[in-house]
Amino acid sequence: MFILRFDMRNAGAEHYEAALDMAKWGEENGALAVAVSEHHGVEDGYLPAPMALAAAMAARTSTLAIQVAALIAPLHDPIGLAETMAVIDLLSKGRVSYILGAGYRPAEFDMFGQSFSERGRRLEASVKVMQQAWTGEPFEYEGRRCRVTPKPFTPGGPMLFMGGGTPAAVRRAVRLGIGMLTERSDDLAALYERECEAAGAEPQMFVETPNDTITSAFVAADPDRFWQQIGDHVLHEVRSYREWNADRDLPASTTMADTVEDLKASGTPYRVFTPDEAVEHVRTAGFLGLHPLCGGIPPEVAWTSLELLRTDVLPKLT
Repeated sequence: MFILRFDMRNAGAEHYEAALDMAKWGEENGALAVAVSEHHGVEDGYLPAPMALAAAMAARTSTLAIQVAALIAPLHDPIGLAETMAVIDLLSKGRVSYILGAGYRPAEFDMFGQSFSERGRRLEASVKVMQQAWTGEPFEYEGRRCRVTPKPFTPGGPMLFMGGGTPAAVRRAVRLGIGMLTERSDDLAALYERECEAAGAEPQMFVETPNDTITSAFVAADPDRFWQQIGDHVLHEVRSYREWNADRDLPASTTMADTVEDLKASGTPYRVFTPDEAVEHVRTAGFLGLHPLCGGIPPEVAWTSLELLRTDVLPKLT
């Protein structure tokens, strides 16, 4: 009935400890999944090593689905990725999946010495290399003799999805034979079906997030008071994402709101629900997307929202 998301902005050791505790809490209270994100060179410390956090969460849980959303594959050597993902797949017994992104911040590509203009080609090539690597058989890659061991727990390797909001990303997903998750509702699902039919490919899972989706929800007995506690943290995230997307169509998780009052009035993608409102939202939307440590919200504040969800929302949904 709910998903937990962590990107670890403005996070200290206490936030990382809380994220692990919250993943375990989520498993104990019926979370559908937990998601972690990736970006590099960000002043606020945005999580640069999502697979490390995913592995730690997998070690603290036993059944919870964990998603790396998104993994910016073109920044990494695919052989190293394949090895790390294989070990995590064994550690988690197949519970960690990956949404692969091409990336959209040139500074990150400069930092890793990779070509920004070639990121789409490199992403596609990386997936093919990883899929070959997970057979466990020797092969050549860029003139190197390679063999990736151990083989993953999941036959054929961990579950992969393509992330993105463009027709090019859709066609890439079809060519690679993987599912897709997009944050834009521009009839990409229909394009995916057409492309699969044209290629004679079996359609995989396709998740299209509506533009009015509430991606960062909280629960509070007094929403106005809770906004006073979290407002600056949420605005920090809002302004950062908006700056990064200045030359792109804004994804569903981004808003033009620039004050707490604007955020409260818009209602998406950030919302503080009363318990009764949260119950109604889950009954209507099917789940609640939680972002408990958004922008560096203090863990003690974040826990009040989660505990209210446990005591005043979840019992009404069983």
